[in-house]
Amino acid sequence: MIQAPGKTRQEIMKKASRFTLVLLIISITAFPALGDDETDFIVPDYGYTVDYYRSYGEPVLKASVTGNPEFSRGETANLQIKIANKGVIDGFKRLNVNQAGISDANEEMLAKAEMEEEKECTTAKNINAVLVSGTEYIEVKSASNIQNVEELETGYTANIQYTIKIDSDTPAGNYELLLPVSYDYQANVRTATGEIINLGLTDMEYTIDYDTKEETLRIPISIKSEPKFEVTEVSGNLKQGESRVINVTYMNTREEVAQDATARIIVMTPLSTQKSMVRLGDIGPGESRTASFEIASAREATVKNYGIDSEIKYVDKDGETSFSNNLKVHVPLEATEKKISITGIAIILIILIALYQIVNMYRKRNRNNDETAPGDENE
Repeated sequence: MIQAPGKTRQEIMKKASRFTLVLLIISITAFPALGDDETDFIVPDYGYTVDYYRSYGEPVLKASVTGNPEFSRGETANLQIKIANKGVIDGFKRLNVNQAGISDANEEMLAKAEMEEEKECTTAKNINAVLVSGTEYIEVKSASNIQNVEELETGYTANIQYTIKIDSDTPAGNYELLLPVSYDYQANVRTATGEIINLGLTDMEYTIDYDTKEETLRIPISIKSEPKFEVTEVSGNLKQGESRVINVTYMNTREEVAQDATARIIVMTPLSTQKSMVRLGDIGPGESRTASFEIASAREATVKNYGIDSEIKYVDKDGETSFSNNLKVHVPLEATEKKISITGIAIILIILIALYQIVNMYRKRNRNNDETAPGDENE
């Protein structure tokens, strides 16, 4: 930045009115100590400053997604946003101001130095940004919701990041996220006169007025169209110790064709299968395909409803292999019918034969007794 040389500044200050001891004491007690930042003190009133130039311009912030703005349903993504400052200075206006007791040449140097300071009017300071979703389908995680950029000069960019979660039922299409931002910018610069030394401010060259601006930037994103599957029908049941065929019907409820689709089930003990994958072919929007799986259950399997995991693998419109979400297949398992085993039959026969032998022996004994009994006396 161009400023008046130190020697010139000293000459100007020497020509200014000298302060008295009383004014110095008053200034020390009337004003707080200055901080390191130029905005930390009470700005002197206009009686101690002059305004040589007025600039016309301010920050102009734009925002966009860095990288691919297209996302998938059910995705949790880190959304990278680039903020660009495209502010421009439209011009300067020389104000009709003159200080008494300063030569025209020196005053022109002071005026030009102020104009250089005015060029900072397009710099945005202390940018605070909060991402807001205007739809129930997209959630902005609160932990990353407030982002800050300390300073952004015109012609430069800054990157901020948010975490978003997209609902698995989000319709495909274009969406708009809102990014309310607030920031400070330099509204006016005034040059300190020699009188400012009467306030005890020996190192101040300028006073700066800041304005705060609030605006909402818009972030366009899109949710890509893709197949989405549901289990619409399950027929068949399982039985302890047997292998049964279960028919599962899948429907594509979304906008895109699922090419070369294959259904897969994932079974765990006490269930098993020899063939877990069934090819379904292309499935268009609103179309259904049925896959038949042969599933065996162990004899000791618990009788209940089983939730079997399944999924659809397919080729999307970009030629990439994709997978559906987990699709539950609910199948009841029934108890096997009670049957008499061969061993049981053999035991029953042995028991019957033994009973027959006992009864037969008892009858023979009774006949023998009857035959050996003495005859009738009258016979």
